[in-house]
Amino acid sequence: MEILQTQVAIIGSGPAGLLLGQLLYKAGIEHIIIEQRSADYVSARIRAGILEQVSVDLLEKAGVDKQLKEFGLPHTGIEILTGGEKHRIDLSGLTQGKQVTVYGQTEVTKDLMQAREEANLTSFYEADDVKVYGFYGKPYISFNKDGKFYQVNCDFIAGCDGYHGICRASVPEDKIKTFEKVYPFGWLGVLADVPPVSDELIYVQSERGFALCSMRSEIRSRYYLQVPLTDKVEDWSDERFWEELKNRLDKESQENLVTGPSIEKSIAPLRSFVTEPMRFGKLFLAGDAAHIVPPTGAKGLNLAASDIAYLSDALIEFYTQNSEEGINQYSEKCLKRVWKAERFSWWMTHLLHRFEGESEFDLKIKQAELAYVLGSHAGQTTLAENYVGLPYEINNFQAAS
Repeated sequence: MEILQTQVAIIGSGPAGLLLGQLLYKAGIEHIIIEQRSADYVSARIRAGILEQVSVDLLEKAGVDKQLKEFGLPHTGIEILTGGEKHRIDLSGLTQGKQVTVYGQTEVTKDLMQAREEANLTSFYEADDVKVYGFYGKPYISFNKDGKFYQVNCDFIAGCDGYHGICRASVPEDKIKTFEKVYPFGWLGVLADVPPVSDELIYVQSERGFALCSMRSEIRSRYYLQVPLTDKVEDWSDERFWEELKNRLDKESQENLVTGPSIEKSIAPLRSFVTEPMRFGKLFLAGDAAHIVPPTGAKGLNLAASDIAYLSDALIEFYTQNSEEGINQYSEKCLKRVWKAERFSWWMTHLLHRFEGESEFDLKIKQAELAYVLGSHAGQTTLAENYVGLPYEINNFQAAS
């Protein structure tokens, strides 16, 4: 058995864990990352692609924004298609110049992994039988790697290991409360090397169901269709996907749509999920380990980034100022932002999707609400403020305001 000692042990090598590691490294704080999957698996996962300005600022602070600045696509607006007509939401005009940036989570992960490799920081990939102990006293982690047993003694554990990870599962049931809503449909997503149908994202409300026209670059597009949870990827040929997408678009978008072979295709279920609290002694949950949002509001990766902003700030404050104030406030600060993002994501999902069993009255109310939002400066501002990201302020990181 090999015994290792570090200040912070990070479980999970997704964007949350990697970003925390990078920020701690910049602050001179010792840490180790432990990941059950392989590095190739982690770097290949297809996920979100919309970054709030505060997330962009945080990546800049971490020193991993070179590729983002070169290849990220700033967007100052989005379009909502309903009743066959597109309505533009001027994000920048409604939020004093704020914007979002299209840059895939896959690329964020690769940038962070490269920075970690260049700094020669310690990471254990393909770690088996990872377990966490003693987080209400003296925390430590055990795992196997290539047949060798390791124990990592640490001051704190950061649980960045996702919805199915070991960290949340290790918390005693009487110490944790969860809130969950599962939606009765999924998103069928297709990634294809074709130019986007539009310069901006198009959110589609149609009688046939929701659709989203997104992108990863000027030559790679990401499209989604609302489908029943009973559907399987094998049910959807490329030809069927493109035909159904066209049926949900307006005439102009149909004419602009360029189709091609898919390079990735998957169906993702939609759920809302929150854990309270997000701190258990010296164990902190962050990102998907603590909360899940439906992708409609583009909040998943951005919430993970805000968790890490609060957590890194708290840990830096602890080690540099010998103060536990940030640690004690971590859960409360995170959850305030989490629940606002959960509300917005739920609202966007409810407003733009068709739900089985909806009455004609329900549909009319939904159409009236969307008409109000699109026709009202106040309504559009509310949507825009939430979409670009609500501000947050902490000691070592000043968010855009």
